[in-house]
Amino acid sequence: MSLGILIVEDEASLARNVATFLGRNGYSARIAGTGREARAAMREFMPDLVLLDMRLPDATGLELLAELRALDPALPVVIMTAYASIQTAVEAMKAGADDYVGKPLVLAELKLLIDRLVGAQRAQGRLAYHRRKEAAGGLEAILGESKPMQELRAQITRLLAAERSAGVTAPAVLVTGETGSGKELVARALHESGVRAAGPFVELNCSALPSNLIEDELFGHERGAFTDAKERRIGLVEAADGGTLFLDEIGDVEPQVQVKLLRLLEERTVRRLGAVREHKVDIRVVAATHRPLESLVEAGTFRADLYFRLRVVQLEVPPLRHRGDDVLLLAERFLERFAQRYRRPRPELAVSARAALRDHPWPGNVRELRNVIEQAVLMARGERVEAEDLALSRVGQAAAAIGVAPGASLVLGDVERNLLREALARTQGNITAAARQLGITRDTLRYRIQKYGL
Repeated sequence: MSLGILIVEDEASLARNVATFLGRNGYSARIAGTGREARAAMREFMPDLVLLDMRLPDATGLELLAELRALDPALPVVIMTAYASIQTAVEAMKAGADDYVGKPLVLAELKLLIDRLVGAQRAQGRLAYHRRKEAAGGLEAILGESKPMQELRAQITRLLAAERSAGVTAPAVLVTGETGSGKELVARALHESGVRAAGPFVELNCSALPSNLIEDELFGHERGAFTDAKERRIGLVEAADGGTLFLDEIGDVEPQVQVKLLRLLEERTVRRLGAVREHKVDIRVVAATHRPLESLVEAGTFRADLYFRLRVVQLEVPPLRHRGDDVLLLAERFLERFAQRYRRPRPELAVSARAALRDHPWPGNVRELRNVIEQAVLMARGERVEAEDLALSRVGQAAAAIGVAPGASLVLGDVERNLLREALARTQGNITAAARQLGITRDTLRYRIQKYGL
């Protein structure tokens, strides 16, 4: 997961430029233009660092800094101001700011400053995502009364009970399921309801960064390991020592990183880039993917030995369309949550809305449902939400019309993907026979299998 940076700046163009720059450098940025927006973002976004303007429409930077310090004394805060002066800098540092930059900002220098502060936080194990534990983040947060969800909770319960009985953590867990189905929730439940609950929970989305950045993010580096390595930086693997490392979208990891992950799982050691010594780590690895890893192994893009190391225990998260009335249970929970967040009266679901929710194929799963309910709360015209108030996507219905599974992207390639699937199913996976039926060569078929992750 990329580090979260909150940019509190009322000059919209500047804020957007800084956010774009940080996004290109692997950070996740959110903008707040007022003190009020900043307070809300602190609760919802839980940033790892704050860039704070000294002058806001409804507050001063020093006033807001005091509030931020009260909420989280360890949170790094960098003051930004166009009114650069020694006196302002002294006041900001006395009030608890970690550093100070003047405008106009030099983005390259700002990145070096952020990297330094984040590196210091990592070294002290204080990053927000290490300690972030949402309310009811354990097994009780996995809601649903449908049979698939009851079985999923039962599997997790049995695994955790076996770990507590043995006094040790079981090997790696592979969590599979469609995008938006709740794989991260399962990973958090394994951590927060398990024997490692007191340790850090560190996560990384492997599809969000290129392979060279993923390697540095995971394993860290020594000073001088490469051109921009001006300080030692520990990686997420070391930061997760004593806790859980959650690798989301593991199917997107490049081969060179797969080799190092395999070594990590086999030997429980890590070596920073540029280092000569290895460090022992005590971590539990939970990996998640929406892609069929077996097919990636057959296509040669994912290591078979790593796959078997990751799936010592495999948990399948069912898609929302297979969970029956769970959709209504979750909708009610989201209604309550967003009504509280936006301080609005909690609307009720009309009969038409409940029927629409049941009938929708939910290609985006629980994430799509959450977004639909959030918009309904924001746009509600009265005390009830009707079917026409629900911004339901038509992607699922359109995909079904051409035989595309819900959750897949509706693009021209979906037709080709389905033809490949049908040919492979008819030939029971025989590539030669499938290629003959499709009128293409074996090499072409193998290329397309790899392309579509079949």
